[in-house]
Amino acid sequence: MGLGKWVCLIFILHVFLALPISSNPEGLAQNSVDFLDYAREPEISEWMIGIRRRIHENPELGFEEFQTSELIRTELDKMNIPYKYPVAVTGVVGFIGTGKPPFVALRADMDALAMQEGVEWEHKSKIPGKMHACGHDAHVAMLLGAAKMLQKHRDDLQGTIVLVFQPAEEGGGGAKKMLETGMLENVEAIFGLHVSNRVPVGSVASRAGPILAACGFFDAVISGKGGHAALPQHSIDPILAASNVIVSLQQLVSREADPLDSQGTPHPPKCTWAILVVTVGKFKGGGAFNVIPDSVTIGGTFRAFSNESFLRLKQRIEEVITLQVGVQRCNATVQFINPFYPVTTNDKDLHKHFQNVARDMVGAQNIKEMPPIMGAEDFSFFAEAIPGYFFFLGMKNKTKGHLEPGHSPYYTVNEDSLPYGAALHSSLATRYLLEYQKPIPTWPKKSLHDEL
Repeated sequence: MGLGKWVCLIFILHVFLALPISSNPEGLAQNSVDFLDYAREPEISEWMIGIRRRIHENPELGFEEFQTSELIRTELDKMNIPYKYPVAVTGVVGFIGTGKPPFVALRADMDALAMQEGVEWEHKSKIPGKMHACGHDAHVAMLLGAAKMLQKHRDDLQGTIVLVFQPAEEGGGGAKKMLETGMLENVEAIFGLHVSNRVPVGSVASRAGPILAACGFFDAVISGKGGHAALPQHSIDPILAASNVIVSLQQLVSREADPLDSQGTPHPPKCTWAILVVTVGKFKGGGAFNVIPDSVTIGGTFRAFSNESFLRLKQRIEEVITLQVGVQRCNATVQFINPFYPVTTNDKDLHKHFQNVARDMVGAQNIKEMPPIMGAEDFSFFAEAIPGYFFFLGMKNKTKGHLEPGHSPYYTVNEDSLPYGAALHSSLATRYLLEYQKPIPTWPKKSLHDEL
């Protein structure tokens, strides 16, 4: 780094660290800008990139994030940030501020996916069959970046910021297990983010109310009677039964949901939300061209945008499978895989808070309205128990080429997005503590005799 850049950095750090966090409207807006300016400086931005790449090289699956957790704890120790560990096996919960109310939480998920990375680059996954293909490595790096900035202002905070490093988002329900520990029972609000390849870098996207669907998974074993393919009359064909089940399951969406009901108006006994998904993604049965197998296994996912619709859909899936296979003289056992993820619903008051912070930081023109999408997030468990808010952080930059969607072996992260995430974390939390202070009640003075 040249002398000029060092002088500029020292000046920015001096200004940033010298200014307390302001609570007046003009100061609140400036706080957001200051956090973003600081996050863009190499001390933070390059450090976050390094953290993200170290995590990317060593991906770990849900509840196995021991090295990731150790890295997080090491960095928190360097910052003198106290924390609790282990929380829900590998989770870490850090604390910055007074240690007293109000408490506001920031969450990052840590786990990777069981897939082989197809991207050839210097920091490719070193673990065969495991890859950070959903941006969780970036999420951890951004929350650590926010922690680094917030710790420098710990004496100015009017409350406590809780750093939630969560295991097992990818199907393990790590958020639910963290809640069950009681570590977050005093938290009044929680914020989470996810990087997005569909939103431009420097922009954010979200909405009030439901934003991500409730999600569940099922397995069904359909049993018949195996035999020679040339003599089907002596067999009970589970492949035929399974094929009819798959067709019938699709009719739950096309024939049992009101096509005009886009707002979730209940029309029992139909499902109460037109936005439903039932997808069979697994079909296993047979291993020879001329043999009818004894059994077939199918499995899939189902999703809905209200918890009522979700439970009704679950009931109908089981009914359709068990009754439909009976038409072909087969039997079926259906297993639903826990935990189910509820609908992710953004608190309306926190939506206003988010819009104010994002507008001051990136400009109103860079705040996008996100339509509901059928993806699912276990942040929903937090938002069900605590007022919560989940948003998407842009990564798209046409000049840097196409970004593959999450869960692709060719998934990459645009690291230019990291300063925005760290700054938004910081500003959302600090402004929340300033704006949501509860007045301390004043009681009329009484003597001891009066109280008796």
